[in-house]
Parts: sequence; structure tokens; C-alpha cells
Amino acid sequence: MDDFLLAFSALPTGTHRATFDGKSYVFSKSKFNAGKSWKLVAEELGGTDYISMNLYDLASGPRLYPCEMSAEKVITFVCGMVVAP
Repeated sequence: MDDFLLAFSALPTGTHRATFDGKSYVFSKSKFNAGKSWKLVAEELGGTDYISMNLYDLASGPRLYPCEMSAEKVITFVCGMVVAP
């Protein structure tokens, strides 16, 4: 989870392009609740892949909530994506 949190925090907020596994994506990272919650949505350009997740900074520690997909898919995507310059 530490690698995921580092990779996620390094992503810029707003809407950007990225690549993952040889495919192009557009993603949006949004901050809510003064940085206590975050949302990431990514869509494959010209394809059907879709990533959606929420991340909450709780007193008990960070909690990842993928939206209708496995946490493994979200973690692999966030850790492996390369943001376009």
C-alpha cells in the first residue's frame, strides 16, 4: 500500500493524459474535504478500460475504495501509469 500511496500522491490534480500498458488514458484526480478524500477516474482513449476509485484519509489510516473493480486493478494502474508531459 505504501508504493500505491506514494504513486498516487505524485499524480497531479486535475485532468491529464497518461499511458499504461501501452495504452493511452485520460485521468482526473480530484481533492475533497481539504485533502481528506480523493477521487481518481481514468478512461482508456479509443478503448473500453475504465478505472475509478476513492481514497480516504481516516484516523485509522488511509482507505482505498475501488468502484466496481478490484483494489489490485486500481493499485497496478496507479503504480504503473506514466503521466504525459
